[in-house]
Amino acid sequence: MGKELTRFVCGECGFESPKWLGKCPGCHSWNTLSEEVVRKNQASRKPEARALPLPMISSEEASRFSSGIAELDRVLGGGIVPGSLILLGGDPGVGKSTLLLQAADKISRAGEKVLYLSGEESLKQIRLRARRLGINGELLYLINEPEVDLLEHYLDQINPRLLIIDSIQTVYSSEVSSIPGSVAQLRECTARIATLSKKREQAVILIGHVTKDGALAGPKTLEHMVDAVVYFEGDRDLSLRILRGVKNRFGSTDEIGLMEMSSQGLIEVPDPSDVFLSTRGQPSPGTAVAACFEGSRSFLIEIQALVSPSGPGYGRRMAAGVDQNRLALIIAVLEKHCGFQLSNHDIYLKVSGGVFLKDPAVDLGIAAAILSSYRERIVPADTVFMGEISLSGLVRPVHSIDQRLRETNKMGYSKVVLPRQAKRQYEGGGLELLPLASVEKLLDLMEG
Repeated sequence: MGKELTRFVCGECGFESPKWLGKCPGCHSWNTLSEEVVRKNQASRKPEARALPLPMISSEEASRFSSGIAELDRVLGGGIVPGSLILLGGDPGVGKSTLLLQAADKISRAGEKVLYLSGEESLKQIRLRARRLGINGELLYLINEPEVDLLEHYLDQINPRLLIIDSIQTVYSSEVSSIPGSVAQLRECTARIATLSKKREQAVILIGHVTKDGALAGPKTLEHMVDAVVYFEGDRDLSLRILRGVKNRFGSTDEIGLMEMSSQGLIEVPDPSDVFLSTRGQPSPGTAVAACFEGSRSFLIEIQALVSPSGPGYGRRMAAGVDQNRLALIIAVLEKHCGFQLSNHDIYLKVSGGVFLKDPAVDLGIAAAILSSYRERIVPADTVFMGEISLSGLVRPVHSIDQRLRETNKMGYSKVVLPRQAKRQYEGGGLELLPLASVEKLLDLMEG
């Protein structure tokens, strides 16, 4: 028998203390430390692993297998790596279980076994959802056993290619005295699952709850223990869902995947431009189209701005889809170099589709939407903007110009406002390139 130790662990950051504290020294949160009893095993074991020289270790890349959902494969870097541990987070009701149930069905249809461990729903509930989605794979196994100590037994019995745990907050280890979902249980269960995954070369996907602040529930160390962290974002009142990778040891984190929720489940969106250009054909002041590039995908997106006179004091600034500090920077550049008095105006900015943009090339589209609303001038419906705005007011070139131009031509637009240094002969033809050196000339170009 091991020795029992008592410690206090912060539920926000995982800070450990031998005594209770009102304020956590790690994250400075109040009343977040809870008591946990940990059994310390004093038995020692002999080392089994052997240190190897670097040249003796195989340098072959891990062979990935497809999840059956191209958008999920895109975010994961091309597929699922055997032995990897993936954490999928998202708001309640956004469709995490539906997404993984569909992926499990497609993998099982390819002839591979999948084990789906559910700690939140009964097997009958999952069966009803599967019937609604048209899922009836014989190689898809369901289990309702939340004790992680018994997991290896089921893995030996079934030997699945993929293990799905829904969710990590519901499983527990009998060796930890705290309740499921506590900091100690989360770390202990994730560590055991990671050990099984690496030893058996079996991929595991964990579903994680999200707090009201939008972060994954549990300590931050939980994200450090896994190989990939993917957020499944979207408004439950809208059909569009976005897969975004924030950590990936086997690929890039710049990719995004787009899905649409329907009565038949989640459907992939191969052409994002059709989704984001919601009001095409109905031009209005304050609307501009920008060419965006995320990961390896280029698409056009609609940017909406509303500029209205404010009351006494400084004007209000609100942004949805871009960083608010970035909006403030562009407004300051327009005031300094274009002479517009925007400080006494409220400015609201929104990106269609609910996507969050990090690409600096949309700066020119943001500025065009603000000027369009401020001057009550409609941006020509056949014009697309791309370019980064510097603090000096110059329009700087951006990467992947050719891909952006091809997407613009494919969507039927005829004019492109782009940095002067990036002007070149477009091989596809059909586009009029309008070079812009500085933001001072933007209004003249829009009205001309």
